[in-house]
Amino acid sequence: MDTYPITARSLGLYFKVDGNNLERAYKDHLSGFRNWEQASHAEDWVLHPKNIGKRLGIDETMLHKDLMTFLTNKEGHGKRHTLIAAVKGTKASDIINVLMQIPQEQRELVEEVTMDFSDSMFAVVTEAFPNAAIVIDCFHIVKRCIEAVDELRLKAKREAQKAQNKEKAMFKKKLEQLVKSRKYYRKKHPKKYKGKKRGRKPQRLNKRFRPTMLANGETVIELLTRSKYLLSVSGEKWTDRQKTRAKILFRMFPKIKEAYTLICSLRSVFSNKSIDRGTAKVQLHEWYQKVSACTLREVKAARDAIKYKEEEVLNYFINRSTNAHAESLNSKLKGFRAQLRGVQDLPFFMFRASIIFG
Repeated sequence: MDTYPITARSLGLYFKVDGNNLERAYKDHLSGFRNWEQASHAEDWVLHPKNIGKRLGIDETMLHKDLMTFLTNKEGHGKRHTLIAAVKGTKASDIINVLMQIPQEQRELVEEVTMDFSDSMFAVVTEAFPNAAIVIDCFHIVKRCIEAVDELRLKAKREAQKAQNKEKAMFKKKLEQLVKSRKYYRKKHPKKYKGKKRGRKPQRLNKRFRPTMLANGETVIELLTRSKYLLSVSGEKWTDRQKTRAKILFRMFPKIKEAYTLICSLRSVFSNKSIDRGTAKVQLHEWYQKVSACTLREVKAARDAIKYKEEEVLNYFINRSTNAHAESLNSKLKGFRAQLRGVQDLPFFMFRASIIFG
């Protein structure tokens, strides 16, 4: 339990002992939690200055009903000596106050910090690590653009829902008119025949509304709903069914096709492993011009976000650094939290995270 993020209950099942008693004994006697020097403030922050290195990452994750900010060392690879600091909340001043407890000589040795587009994280890194180059994670860059495409998809879905509701109302009105006309006809033309009725079969008055089906057997709303994943990945990863769906989607919604094409061109810049920072800057400015030529406000907003932090975005092409190590630690902490069925005792949870990853 000092090495791996496992619970006392799962260990108790393996050794055929009471997991609750084992957890209580580990917390009170075996672990050293009662003598931990950071127990008094562990609910708000935890700090391990000895784990600081030259290449760091900062990210936030939901933990115990609130966000917590984690500063990690990339050289730890998600294992021991990875966790440097954990601070409750995302307020820049609170995080800076904790990180300033690290000696200045150590903070000035940091060369690179990876992060997302968060302005609060940007302020923290600028203040606490003055010599560090800030790198915006390329996955968050593409994700920001994918959100723009998803906004167009949701907008088209809302319009399709309105059109379907209007079509459904017209269908209902048509049935009501049919009922009235049939009553009037029966009143003026009473039945005078016996046996089987001749002529075409009358339309049912309780007929259900059926929306228009597309070539792949989906409605327009279903098409837009099920296209979320395929718009977030490269076309090379599509299955045959997704290719058919994308073909219909792009034919019906050319704006979504235009936005997706622009995102793919940006993704190709970051996936090219042979270009340097200067070449990437030229290609990025060419992408700016392509976006300027379109009329999609959502994509232009994503372009402006990238353009605002262009230098930090281009720093990715120096060492190809990503924030994957910080995301890896976040996923491990979430998995540990899931085993516990939620965090009931945050100080003890942070103690265990400190001895496993600190």
